[in-house]
Amino acid sequence: MNQTTNQSPGQTIQSKLPDVGTTIFTVMSKLAQDHGAINLSQGFPDFEPEEALLDRVSHYLKTGKNQYPPMIGVPELRQAISSKFTQTRGVDIDPDTEITITSGATEALFCAIHSVVQTDDEVIVFDPAYDSYEPAITLAGGKTIHLPLTLPDYQIDWDALGSAITDRTRLIIINTPHNPTGAILQERDLDRIAGLIENRNCYLLSDEVYEHIIFDDEIHASAVSHPVLRHKSFAVFSFGKTYHATGWKIGYCIAPPELTVEFRKIHQFNAFTTVTPMQWALADFINDHPQNYLELPAFYQHKRDLFRSLITRSRFKLLPSRGTYFQLADYSDISDLKDTDFANWMTIEKGVAVIPLSPFYQTAPDTRIIRFCFAKQDDTLAEAAKIICAV
Repeated sequence: MNQTTNQSPGQTIQSKLPDVGTTIFTVMSKLAQDHGAINLSQGFPDFEPEEALLDRVSHYLKTGKNQYPPMIGVPELRQAISSKFTQTRGVDIDPDTEITITSGATEALFCAIHSVVQTDDEVIVFDPAYDSYEPAITLAGGKTIHLPLTLPDYQIDWDALGSAITDRTRLIIINTPHNPTGAILQERDLDRIAGLIENRNCYLLSDEVYEHIIFDDEIHASAVSHPVLRHKSFAVFSFGKTYHATGWKIGYCIAPPELTVEFRKIHQFNAFTTVTPMQWALADFINDHPQNYLELPAFYQHKRDLFRSLITRSRFKLLPSRGTYFQLADYSDISDLKDTDFANWMTIEKGVAVIPLSPFYQTAPDTRIIRFCFAKQDDTLAEAAKIICAV
């Protein structure tokens, strides 16, 4: 039943998202701010982008690049993305027909979902799932099918996936490296997905915003370079995650031409376009400083390893973190509180804000697991670790 909100006598608003509240990221960040806690909850760095990138933004702000860019994105940026994929993955992508710049990865996810999902279509997501997926599916008139990832490694249950796919399945959403768990998919996993959907009227949405934050010499498995999925996928990426600039809200989508046509129909009446000077600056930076994204895995592996070493003597049990800048931890030796209550307690009473896992599930398992973000300066991690080890 849809929730209604009284506005004035004789008027009501019927909510399209009656079960949706404020995201857990906003809730925990505000709680951290209100109580002066170290914010290891929401996934953003507490350090700035490279000075060379900021210099290019300043340059374009002052040289007339402040009006509307093309709806699909600045040509120079789309070409830089295309060249990057050719150089790093050996994949040729047409910058005019297959790449669209978006106002953040969340907008790209929304546009991709609305490009193919219609009333009563089914979309498969894997729990714990990033919380923007289901609202976009609901607004498109679709039905979200939740499949839990298998513990303790948060991998796909292939039998469950095979059973869940029907003639009404229009889209499968994957996220690798995975937020919130830090798990990754490998090439063999993409092969299995391809085998399940190759001959169906079903598409893949591959959320790859942490593509460069992957550890221990693992190779990121991308739908863009898969021989089958390349032609059936929307792949979504984030400059904010790669260049420590989450507040810029700039992402992009790579899809084959026929899917890109539909994607842009949604994009042009959603955000229409994306902030101009940052696009020009990113184009320069990608071309002139490829070492920045090439060195990113080592940069964040240092932070992961440092954080893990700093809290190794705590009572938290650390789960594997194979990618992203998140670390899961089991607190069952500390408390029997449910994770939302424990996260509030950690923030208010102990001064370190964390994210509970249950909001990412339709039906959460009976576990005691929270998420830390280690995309912070080393001093911040050390300060937080002292508190964590004393819990």
